[in-house]
Amino acid sequence: MRHISFKLLILYVILGALIGSLLGEIARLLPSGVVKDFFLRSVTAGFDPATLNLKIITFTVGFTFTLNIAGVLGVAIAVYMLRWYR
Repeated sequence: MRHISFKLLILYVILGALIGSLLGEIARLLPSGVVKDFFLRSVTAGFDPATLNLKIITFTVGFTFTLNIAGVLGVAIAVYMLRWYR
């Protein structure tokens, strides 16, 4: 059994997130109804942007993570693709 490097795992998770985003955008094209609501229902976590002004330079940092069913499906597809790599 081959061990998978951490970098490759992160790459596949990011790839899965991108696939999930694509699936979410495709789901937006569906007619209004239960299926569309199911795929687009999401949970958001993060913090609002915070600004640090140093007079010479200003930093603004913020982070938001949104998880929906389409994103979970995308990550599942990426993990399945990772099995092919092994």
